[in-house]
Amino acid sequence: MRTHTNLYSRIVAFPNLLHAARLAQRGKRFKSSTARFNFFLEYELWRLHRALAAKKYRPGKYQHFRIYEPKERIISAAPYRDRVVHHAVHNILEPLFEPTFIFDSYATRKGKGTHAAIDRFQHCARAMPYVLKCDIQQYFPSIDHDILMQLLRRKIACTDTLELIATILASHRTMAPALQPTDRPTDRIIGIPIGNLTSQFFANVYLTAFDHFVQERLGCRYYVRYMDDFVIFEKDKQRLWKIKAEIVQYLQSLRLRLHEGKCRIFRVAHGVPFLGLVVFPRRRRLQRANVVRARRRLHRLQKLDRHGVVSWSHVIGSIRAWIGHAQHADTMQLRTLLLGDIVFQRKGDAS
Repeated sequence: MRTHTNLYSRIVAFPNLLHAARLAQRGKRFKSSTARFNFFLEYELWRLHRALAAKKYRPGKYQHFRIYEPKERIISAAPYRDRVVHHAVHNILEPLFEPTFIFDSYATRKGKGTHAAIDRFQHCARAMPYVLKCDIQQYFPSIDHDILMQLLRRKIACTDTLELIATILASHRTMAPALQPTDRPTDRIIGIPIGNLTSQFFANVYLTAFDHFVQERLGCRYYVRYMDDFVIFEKDKQRLWKIKAEIVQYLQSLRLRLHEGKCRIFRVAHGVPFLGLVVFPRRRRLQRANVVRARRRLHRLQKLDRHGVVSWSHVIGSIRAWIGHAQHADTMQLRTLLLGDIVFQRKGDAS
């Protein structure tokens, strides 16, 4: 496998930092931290460039917050300045690793995403009668830093770049300790924060060899992975149980384990829950929990809009985003039912 040197100068170059800043501000332009950085953009970028070039860059403190939908998780948000660095690293490394990813890995990649994964899932469901659906337990908090660095060194031979990556990884120690698995060895550093662009990229790198193992060593032609959720389709249920046993053994080498409560074999004709939908060979529907969240979100938006707390553009954007997801399932009647009864009217408007 070809390794790459002299990457650090490309990462810290001012044009790359400027491009990284433009990427980092997407969807966040009006946040105070973004606005402050952009107000003195050239000064901030030159300051960041000098710190990186002199090897004096140190990440700031994360902010941690808990979300409950679609499941309870702790998200760790890096300071905006650090997010610019994450994009700068990703800009240079992503093209080097992209050719090593299999076609059927769909998370956080250009031209992929949830809807492409669902399309591929349904294609496989039309070809095979059974599917093994698996989930890796506490994936992001369980990623071993030593193993990750070994995997990165297969492509990166630039010492300065590896040291910068190690610095970014080490910054996760400010994460909430509740995320750390209790049964891991205490002398190893584990866990990367959910929310960083680099974390999503590293999470894909961490399972790339596993992807090749499943498709090439186990011979699983119909395999789809979206981050830590993956499915394998086969004609025979017994073969799927054998495949699962091989997977469990392989994941031990990565210090990972399956979430046994979420690993099941389904008959595809009965419908399989996957990425917010229940997918059948010829149709799709939203999961009930997704519908409940959508109804709750619409009523919350209605209340916020009534009191003028949110802008009309925010309301429209939120509704369009949900419709964009829902229209990938058979939801015409559902959308009519949910949206038909919602009226947005601010206090003081004419009735």
